[in-house]
Amino acid sequence: MAETRTMTPKERILRLFAGEKVDRPPCFSGMGNATTEGLGKLGYKFAAIHSNAKMMADVAAATYKLSGFECGVVPFDLCVEAEALGCEINVYAHLDDILYPTIKKKIIHNEDEMGISIPQDFTKRGRIPLVKEAIGLVKADIGGEVAVGTYVLGPFTLAGQIMELNDLLKLSFKKPDKVGGLLDILADAIVLCAKEFEAAGADYITVREMGATSDVLSPRVFKNLILPYLKKIFGQLKTNTVLHICGKTNDIAPFMVESGATAISVDQKNDVAETRKKIGNALLFGNYDPYNVLVAGSQANVRQVIRKCMDDGVDAVWPGCDIWPTVPIENIKAMMDEVINYRR
Repeated sequence: MAETRTMTPKERILRLFAGEKVDRPPCFSGMGNATTEGLGKLGYKFAAIHSNAKMMADVAAATYKLSGFECGVVPFDLCVEAEALGCEINVYAHLDDILYPTIKKKIIHNEDEMGISIPQDFTKRGRIPLVKEAIGLVKADIGGEVAVGTYVLGPFTLAGQIMELNDLLKLSFKKPDKVGGLLDILADAIVLCAKEFEAAGADYITVREMGATSDVLSPRVFKNLILPYLKKIFGQLKTNTVLHICGKTNDIAPFMVESGATAISVDQKNDVAETRKKIGNALLFGNYDPYNVLVAGSQANVRQVIRKCMDDGVDAVWPGCDIWPTVPIENIKAMMDEVINYRR
């Protein structure tokens, strides 16, 4: 036991991914966790950090340095792959508000334009090289102490970025073969992007397939339309991987495990105890509400919710989505304290 008690956060996370015993659940994320407190201490504007590798890395590392949150994760927005495919984005550089980059101009405007091809220089386009550089900078800064993560979108979620989501949803039911053809192309693009991030030294990569939630798609549609392309992605990645899907995913949790991801991540809508029954010993990360609990809740509320996550059987304490930047650092510290001192 002496060895496990002295695990560093990085050792704990890597051992967990490897299927080895750990002294306690790690508390980390595979999604964005920039904080306004970190931005303030660094003197950075939120809009600037998405287009500057050093700023991006500094803000990612600041969350760990300020709170003990056990990871460093870049990027912070959901537009990297879409931008490299040709979409125009808006980073709201002229505003001081906390506004995440959004897609300003999509590349698919109708059904006839769905037969896209991946640009030959895809991995050199947009901000893929910038995120790759940021991963290396985070590794150099805090990578000896904590695991460094990154993320890519899942193919269905990415499809919803490069074309109108309503059109995508309609076609998923009316013309699934056509949508499947697009998802197949996007899966190849995602693999190319993820391999660049692997090469930069990411300790784990989260595939964020938020758009394929059971709140929108039936388990049957998920199994037939979404799962094959997730399998294609995870089958080609070598590093530790996590599949995250928002919303209620109890009904598709076994399919999520079947995707081949090292671990699955579920959000606060899930009954984690029920999920655990369905997936057995597969690695399960979750599932606190990152806004209503961690940002808006009291420290007592944070502790109660985090304790329940662990009581319900999560292998790692993870947020249900990105942590909103205005999160009080003291709430993250309370979460970390609850995890560190937890005993079943």
